[in-house]
Amino acid sequence: MKSKLIAAAFALSLGMSGATAQAQTMPFGSPADADYAQLLWDVMTAAKLVGPGMIHATPYEGTDPHGMILETFYTTATINGHEGDLIVKRNYGPVGVTEDAVLRDPAGHLGAYTVMFRREAGYDADNLDWFWVKYLPDGSIDKMPDGTALAGQVAKGMADDGCIACHLAAEGDMVFTSDHLLN
Repeated sequence: MKSKLIAAAFALSLGMSGATAQAQTMPFGSPADADYAQLLWDVMTAAKLVGPGMIHATPYEGTDPHGMILETFYTTATINGHEGDLIVKRNYGPVGVTEDAVLRDPAGHLGAYTVMFRREAGYDADNLDWFWVKYLPDGSIDKMPDGTALAGQVAKGMADDGCIACHLAAEGDMVFTSDHLLN
């Protein structure tokens, strides 16, 4: 409690509200990130990677934070004239769901889509220019408890949490490849 009071007093002494201080430390969730995520959603919908009529692949066992069962697509997409790598992961649940259950009723088990899209050079050179976004099944962008949209450089600079912090552990390209894809 005492540390929270000290942090609040520090933010106020700088003339900032808590919301302003937080917004300055999180390089994601801006209106521009949401707009870009909408462009990406539209491209993925046209490619039948998300939404009604989407194509399906063989589901495989997953883990938190993505889902107990997953489908993953590796492709490219073009947004505003830039072609980049695109990874679309469908996250199915709840805990205990099986591949067969997902095959029988994919829409009933879909929890989210987690997406990585490699933007133009210089977007985020520290993290290989990946744009991260988490969509709910209806295509809306998922949000943190404080309302921040999970789109853009999600959790950049956060040591232990979020997309970037986790994917920094992946060798090479910040991409984990499942054993299912290697077999």
